[in-house]
Amino acid sequence: MKTGEQTTPGLETHGPYVPALGFRALTRLYDPLLRLTLREEEFKGRLIAGARIQAGHSVLDLGCGTGTLALMVKRTQPQAAVTGVDGDSDVLALARRKVEAAGVDVSFREGLAFQLPFEDSSFDRVLSSLVFHHLTTPDKARSLAEVFRVLQPGGELHIADWGRPQNALMALAALGIRLLDGAETTRANLHGEMPAIIENAGFSAVDEGYRGMTVFGTLSLYSGVRAG
Repeated sequence: MKTGEQTTPGLETHGPYVPALGFRALTRLYDPLLRLTLREEEFKGRLIAGARIQAGHSVLDLGCGTGTLALMVKRTQPQAAVTGVDGDSDVLALARRKVEAAGVDVSFREGLAFQLPFEDSSFDRVLSSLVFHHLTTPDKARSLAEVFRVLQPGGELHIADWGRPQNALMALAALGIRLLDGAETTRANLHGEMPAIIENAGFSAVDEGYRGMTVFGTLSLYSGVRAG
């Protein structure tokens, strides 16, 4: 490791951390890209509404990126305690500046989805947006096991991510995600395997409650409950 180079614990055994758009120089383009291509406010609003976050809830935004979802959660339910976690220190710096400018109280931690820096049963809700398609299938399973661990009994997981294309047009659109993020990491998503992977992590009442068409393919909303 070069002098001054920063690493996240656990990365040394899983290869270099890959930013959301593949290159750190493109990190500042992430927010504008989502706004232009995915109607970000709409699908993240659906995700938050489905989570039914109450006053006093402790909420984790898993793979929080630039903090857009965490900020939306806090604005929707100001009495919830909101924490974001991400493995990219650069993107976390953007997130902290964003919430500081908004004048709201959201905390951020650096950490990996499959090695969360939180105690058992720390959260009532875990939300995640466009994270799991970046993970290999084994790391999807490991990350969901970590989510199960940090959720309280009765707590809920809510995920927005790519799903099985519902028609030929969406299958064609999904080729872009497959090429950008890799066949191995996107395979389980595009083959419709996410509900089974969530169930295998111990979650009950697993549901794919919404499937929307986008320029990059089918965007699905998944949910599950950690039974008490």
